[in-house]
Amino acid sequence: MRFKIIHHTEYEFDSEVFLDPHYLRFKPRETPCITVEKFSMSVVSKPIGYKRIRDEENNIVDFYWFDGLTKKLTIKAESTLEIKSFNPFDFILYPPQFNEIPFEYFEPRKRLLYASLQRKPISDDLLDYGDSLLKSCNFNTVSYLTALTKQICNDFMVVYRQVGAPFSPNRTFKHKKGSCRDLTWMQINLLRKQGIAARFVSGYYYYEMDEPKYELHAWVDVFLPGAGWVGFDPSYGMLTCNTHFPIAASANPENTMPVSGGIRGSATSKLITQLSIEKI
Repeated sequence: MRFKIIHHTEYEFDSEVFLDPHYLRFKPRETPCITVEKFSMSVVSKPIGYKRIRDEENNIVDFYWFDGLTKKLTIKAESTLEIKSFNPFDFILYPPQFNEIPFEYFEPRKRLLYASLQRKPISDDLLDYGDSLLKSCNFNTVSYLTALTKQICNDFMVVYRQVGAPFSPNRTFKHKKGSCRDLTWMQINLLRKQGIAARFVSGYYYYEMDEPKYELHAWVDVFLPGAGWVGFDPSYGMLTCNTHFPIAASANPENTMPVSGGIRGSATSKLITQLSIEKI
């Protein structure tokens, strides 16, 4: 299969501003089942400099810097992807002790996973939610991760929220609803509390619908020795498949934002986004 993705982002300012350098994350990452055939990006107000870099977590970042004043920043990213067949369960865990939770990562891997193991306080109710399910899965690693992802999908309402950082795990758990990034951040922090390395992934998810309306999506990556980083999508209750197209992955959600950068001026801004994903 092949897909064409067009992601249009526009910031309109009510008065002129100076744009500080911006980090843009729109280029899909290649995986064993995803090949990026083409990628292009246009940026207006026209930048005076550009460099493609990799950040600390090996994400591709397009770095732009500007000069002069503007009332608009427009970004249009176009990608063409080739997709191969993919079985998300085609792995084994090794050494065998990682088939049961709790487990402990070995050194030096634990040091490399340090950021994805950092715990934030979560409520006893949220921890009990996970521990009860873990017990019902006989502490089996893959069974639990799969069941937890499905259970969150069943128990929580997914709502659309265009901007803002993920809500705290406790807030999402209390209200039993949240955006894809809220559910993702809640699951990440529960897993870390249970000693499992987990990180935040931002990207696109394609599925067929009568009236296509796609948005930037978020899901969880879990590191499992023998399998590597394995994706789990709590919004849809599934392991990620070959139509989950990752862009950036990080221990911290703010490091996956598609646009990062400041402005100088007193203007307020309006954000307009449009995303199309088409099978070709």
